[in-house]
Amino acid sequence: MTTATSPPPQPTAVPRTDFVLLGVAIAGVSLSAPLIAATAAPALAVAFWRNAFAVGALTPVAWFRYRARLRALTRREVGLTIGAGLLLALHFGLWLPSLSMTSVASSTALCTTTPIWTTLALRLRGHRPPALVWSGTLAACVGVLLLTGVDLSLSPRALAGDALALGAGIAAAGYVLLGAEVRRSVDTVPYTYLCYGTAAVALLAATLLSGAELTSYSGATWLKLGLLTLTAQLIGHSLLNRVVANLGASVTSTAILLETPGAALIAALWLGQRPPALAYPALLVILAGLALVVRAGRTSRAAPEQAVRASRCASGCGG
Repeated sequence: MTTATSPPPQPTAVPRTDFVLLGVAIAGVSLSAPLIAATAAPALAVAFWRNAFAVGALTPVAWFRYRARLRALTRREVGLTIGAGLLLALHFGLWLPSLSMTSVASSTALCTTTPIWTTLALRLRGHRPPALVWSGTLAACVGVLLLTGVDLSLSPRALAGDALALGAGIAAAGYVLLGAEVRRSVDTVPYTYLCYGTAAVALLAATLLSGAELTSYSGATWLKLGLLTLTAQLIGHSLLNRVVANLGASVTSTAILLETPGAALIAALWLGQRPPALAYPALLVILAGLALVVRAGRTSRAAPEQAVRASRCASGCGG
């Protein structure tokens, strides 16, 4: 007589809608650079207002629909979310000023090293990313380098800007990793609300300390700040927070590299800036790298499913 044992839980497949939402998120964040370039406001102030406006927009939903969940957050969840918000603020606070200190090409290339740091951090935490993840990450970064080029300068100011951009890429990796951890147990709205609130407070302090102007803007500038908040922050970053729970940190951080060619194409259509000749080949290379990372994720999820089927067959298949 054999006793029935409960099979181990099967890993859930990633919904296809998450990939659609990821595409919408990348389109949203791709509007960030063109909008910032067209906004006549200090970089830190722009970073503060996009987070502050997002908090204001989320407040009614957070307090009327998620108040109980916000109050029920554990100390660990709150700590990790605040950490993610501080890293998001650090990312904005380092990257935006770097754009005026070094070339846009160097700043973009160094800032978009995020998936490399994400993969390294996962390795240090005991995870063993498959070879496809490493190959796809490096391929996607090569695609960004094809688009931005290598334009390093040895002047002290440019080197400082390069260091800021590199730090921004590392901070973004931490933001994605902490977000993926928190989103295992916390809904998108509570996490995003607390994360953006933390970033807004940190960026407000940085803006005030720098002496940057916070309010004396034209109506057109306020309109662009509102549009930046809607597209890059509420749609872009919030949807990234939504999908990272299922797609994982590696796929999400690699997909963010598509922001670079996306911004170039948007700038061509909106600002009349002609994209470089390598924009389209670079886009294909980044997409190929992302496809490898996604395939690695599917393979790793399929392995436990095969083990479950094998266990069931060993317990009674065929008879």
